[in-house]
Amino acid sequence: MSWDDVCGKREPGVRLSVCLGGVTLASPVLLASGVWPMDPSLWPVQTLRGVGGICSKGLTLEPREGNSGIRIWETPCGVLNSIGLQNRGVRVFVEEELPRMAATGIPVIANVAPAGSVEMEPLLAPLRSAGASVVAVELNLSCPNVADGGMAWGKTPEGIREAVRAARGCWPGPLWVKLTPQAPDMAAAVRAAEDCGADAVVVANTWLGAAMDLKRRRPVFDRVVAGLSGPSVFPLSLRCVWEAAEATTVPLIGSGGIASWENVAAMLLAGATAVQVGSGLFRDLDLPGKIVDGLAAYTASSGFGEISDLVGTGRKYSEYR
Repeated sequence: MSWDDVCGKREPGVRLSVCLGGVTLASPVLLASGVWPMDPSLWPVQTLRGVGGICSKGLTLEPREGNSGIRIWETPCGVLNSIGLQNRGVRVFVEEELPRMAATGIPVIANVAPAGSVEMEPLLAPLRSAGASVVAVELNLSCPNVADGGMAWGKTPEGIREAVRAARGCWPGPLWVKLTPQAPDMAAAVRAAEDCGADAVVVANTWLGAAMDLKRRRPVFDRVVAGLSGPSVFPLSLRCVWEAAEATTVPLIGSGGIASWENVAAMLLAGATAVQVGSGLFRDLDLPGKIVDGLAAYTASSGFGEISDLVGTGRKYSEYR
């Protein structure tokens, strides 16, 4: 599959590709971890248009069944989820799922979720054996739906440094770090990831929220809290990207509440190089293609020849620098 096949219709003369820490993508739109099936036979063909890369579900060393009870709960302008990193384990992913995903020609980013131990070698060794089928590892320091690992690593600069150093020591390729918006100081969190070898930083994952089941008179989720995504969190995510861009020189990937090309343009103007789309796909499977169409037209009308020309341009007009 060629890049033109992936991106489809575009504004004449506008280049859609972006570079993220050594990884070149056909477009700045990635499918976020956890929202896409691992089996490409379930991917409607039209949904690949505009997709620059696909992040795998969160991978753990051993298989996980995920959380008990209700896992998805719709909210006004959003959705709460408590999946709990359900997956078949990294070895099964490499042997059975990755070859099918890589055969589509869309770059695959492996999202890995370390548990309570900082030992990364057993988790990353199977991915090293996959070679070029994995273009980057996305270190998940942000999942809010597990008892150990995930968000617990990403809430403090010290935890981020420890996890990123461990991953960097046994992963030679591009390393992305997915941070949590629950970090009290996003600038410090991003600097910690950069200092320890991150090639790109994802800002951010879902926000902590909760819901109450009035019929059962109890919290909806067995774990009480869950991850909130959807349009309601976009202004918060945009603020996180702005703060992160102020603090780092590594490429940023904006994530959280993206539902339109206008949202993506705003992320790029604030300093992101690319974005991840998640729950927006639940409403519109054609969203990636619509995003690149709108972005290309906006880029051309702004007098630029590449989408990457937009990155950070909104910052120079602000007094808040």
